[in-house]
Amino acid sequence: MSGKLDEVKLTAVMILEVMGRPKEHLIETLQKLLTQIKEEKGLEIISQKVNDPVLVKDQKDLFITFAEIEIEVDDPLLLAILMFKYMPSHMEIIEPEKFIMTNYGFGDILNELTRRLHRYEELIRVVQMQLEAQGKGFSQILPAEAPKEEDKKVNKKESPKKKSKSKK
Repeated sequence: MSGKLDEVKLTAVMILEVMGRPKEHLIETLQKLLTQIKEEKGLEIISQKVNDPVLVKDQKDLFITFAEIEIEVDDPLLLAILMFKYMPSHMEIIEPEKFIMTNYGFGDILNELTRRLHRYEELIRVVQMQLEAQGKGFSQILPAEAPKEEDKKVNKKESPKKKSKSKK
């Protein structure tokens, strides 16, 4: 990664939130995410805390919880990558308060953000096209409107006419 700062490490806090059921699954999911984050190159976890799930207001069995992770990285580009990869609900750079970055390093961050946004946009377009294709497919299979009772009666009345034509 080319946005590295000379001998300066960035310390940041990430908050990862999960919602779902059962509540035991939430803790398991956060533990898996923490394991994945630990395996990231160029990153060190300084501290981590997983909070107990709590019941979502006005829900009988939907829970929410979060993990707070303090990390240290030596490349600001890695923070941008982590944001897209793990989608934290919050990320804050703690230290240093100020740092100098080259225009090349900042350009790398912007290019990475742009690349990922384009990829997400592409995925959305593919899904939209698939949904449209499914919708058209269903409309060809299913009648546009279910026959009404009146239509059924008309069809029954017409059937004797067809019989009379076939006798000729």
